[in-house]
Amino acid sequence: MLTEEPAARPATGLTSAQVAERVARGQVNDVPVRSSRSTVDIIRANVLTRFNAIIGVLFAIILVVGPIQDGLFGFVIIANTGIGIVQELRAKRTLDNLAVIGEARPSVRRDGRSVQVPTDQIVLDDVVELGPGDKVVVDGTIVEADNLEIDESLLTGEADPVVKQVGDPVMSGSFVVAGGGSFAATKVGREAYAAQLAEEASRFTLVHSELRSGIDTILRYTIYMMIPAATGLIISQLFVESSDFEEAIRRMVAGIVPMVPEGLVLLTSVAFAIGVIRLGRKQCLVQELPAIEGLARVDVVCLDKTGTLTEGGMDVSEIRPLGGADEPYAREILAALGDSDPRPNASLQAIIEECPADESSRWLTGDALPFSSARKYSGARLTGPDNRTESWLLGAPDVLLPPDAPELTETDDLNAQGLRVLLLARATRDLHDPAVTDDTEPVALVILEQRLRPDAADTLRYFADQNVAAKVLSGDNAVSVGAVAGKLDLPGADTPVDARRLPDDKNEMGKAIERGAVFGRVTPQQKRDMVGALQARGHDVAMTGDGVNDVLALKDADIGVAMGSGSEATKSVAQIVLLNNSFATLPSVVAEGRRVIGNIERVATLFLTKTVYSVLIAILVIIWQVPYPFLPRHLTLLSAFTIGIPAFFLALAPNKERAKPRFVSRVIRYAMPAGLIAGAATFVCYLLARAHYTGPDDLDAETSAATLTLFLIAMWVLVIVARPYTWWRVALVATMAAGFLVVMITPVLQEFFRLRLVGLTMPLTAAAIAACAAVLLELAWHVVSRRFPA
Repeated sequence: MLTEEPAARPATGLTSAQVAERVARGQVNDVPVRSSRSTVDIIRANVLTRFNAIIGVLFAIILVVGPIQDGLFGFVIIANTGIGIVQELRAKRTLDNLAVIGEARPSVRRDGRSVQVPTDQIVLDDVVELGPGDKVVVDGTIVEADNLEIDESLLTGEADPVVKQVGDPVMSGSFVVAGGGSFAATKVGREAYAAQLAEEASRFTLVHSELRSGIDTILRYTIYMMIPAATGLIISQLFVESSDFEEAIRRMVAGIVPMVPEGLVLLTSVAFAIGVIRLGRKQCLVQELPAIEGLARVDVVCLDKTGTLTEGGMDVSEIRPLGGADEPYAREILAALGDSDPRPNASLQAIIEECPADESSRWLTGDALPFSSARKYSGARLTGPDNRTESWLLGAPDVLLPPDAPELTETDDLNAQGLRVLLLARATRDLHDPAVTDDTEPVALVILEQRLRPDAADTLRYFADQNVAAKVLSGDNAVSVGAVAGKLDLPGADTPVDARRLPDDKNEMGKAIERGAVFGRVTPQQKRDMVGALQARGHDVAMTGDGVNDVLALKDADIGVAMGSGSEATKSVAQIVLLNNSFATLPSVVAEGRRVIGNIERVATLFLTKTVYSVLIAILVIIWQVPYPFLPRHLTLLSAFTIGIPAFFLALAPNKERAKPRFVSRVIRYAMPAGLIAGAATFVCYLLARAHYTGPDDLDAETSAATLTLFLIAMWVLVIVARPYTWWRVALVATMAAGFLVVMITPVLQEFFRLRLVGLTMPLTAAAIAACAAVLLELAWHVVSRRFPA
């Protein structure tokens, strides 16, 4: 459908009737930006798994041959899957609510007024206003430009901002770094250039996670072990128990079910989901779920000073005239500069509040140059009472003055006190001359006080205690930044580094950054380079920030953390958004990540140990051509007390251990020997029981002895995995042991589970074998810990 040409679109925007007409035609930005999977996707992902399919078939077989006691594993899977669905739905609700809070609401012009609307209510031909930090949410054409500079690096990879004029195109996914203006929407919805990218970037997802990838690898290994073992077991049991087909089926199912680590995936999803819920209560929006574990692996966190260590607002503490100028004159110029910028940053806003413009001003504002992090200054052409037009600059003294300028000595003294200093200077060249900072005439120093975040010191202390190095990267003067960091007791703050003196070589830059803690005069591109240099030296880097100068570094960092009050561009590329703007929330995110990763490693060890001993017992049964020693109900009981219930509590418990790499190898190193020891010891006890009990109906007694042996050994694996001990972990292990004891001594439960310990010889033998196995388990743990230290 044809629309008006860009030049014909009025800057006043559309009328309500025109908006309604376009909505009726479907010309609306209807891209479904979701913060989470749909309910149908969640249910499908939790129900339709390959392991649920395997368990479901085996459960159906048991329902046919009976009794129902041997099908308990099926009900456990149903309950576990239900828990997984409920928890993920709770996480979805939390994420969706937080996404609404943090959703971008661009300003559009309708009926001649500027109004804020959700992105999905923008229609074709809407006039969308742009300011520093605003993200371009749909494609369009510029209709107004006031020194407008747009960064398209997220789309094109080119880091240099692009100056936009009226009639130039803009693409969704780019963002404003300086100036302002407006554009008319020419493509909305799925037609917009970055619509699909934006949709994918904001979804709740479990992909690209080292933890999830590791678990997938474990499951793949499990299948490789299961298939031949299960096939051989089926043939073996049908041959050995040919006189009792139903008993053969039950024993065969009992051998296959424990090979499936079905609860591992479930508990991982539940742990992540509960992490999202916990962080959501603290107003922390996790835009990509693996960010929880990613931040737990971080060993360097790069901080932008403004908005992170300090609050966004500032106060002018003094205006100090230079070179014979008087303060009222400087205040008039500052008021005019403030009036020339329709979108002032925090520094200029403080100046405007201190030096407000009034109608009696003798200065007229002309062309303006908005502040840019790359330039470190802003400016304007001002016409004075004598009708003479001059260029005025306001920015960093060490950028606007030569290195030997005497004023810099005074500036350094102020910076050393943690004050922020701007220089008001008259330029002798044209405002847009690349050399406009040459031969400037200093007129006044504007001294600003920054407001420290009350929680910043405790947060930095937390990172130091956790061996996470904090690096402050700021565009401000290095001495000033160092003074601010020193007030927060950041180690290394007394030796700030001017980033302009950093080496260009990536490796040498990385070494310099490792040595230092505070870096000033860092450009946006340098922030990106510094993050890359640290990553090249093997560090996992998190970057926090709130301004457009942080976007490139946030995008490249392993984990990007944005403040909720930050620019839309910043929030769009960050994996984590702190909606409460509290830097103190970061330790909670780190703690959640460590809890998830550390605890899932414990849980995975339990599950994989069970898989290994199940496969080994099946292989030994095939070789010896004997009935499988367990019924499904026995292994359901064992799994519940030694894995299922303990794993649930262990997976959700606090854990402050720093996340370590090589998840799969770390789990296999102990689970493999532990599983082999458990399987071999259990089978030895089973063979001894078969030799001891010689009656034709003694299979239950043989099974009971093997069950007791396996329970005791599996409990010792739990004892090892649960370390270091706390009162609740000791209570958990004791409760599981007591639960099994109740089953063994209660007649009704003995009958239900077909457990019958006959005499004292075999129970004592089972305990002795389990004790020997426990010694071997401890030895294996010692060897693994010594050979592969954390």
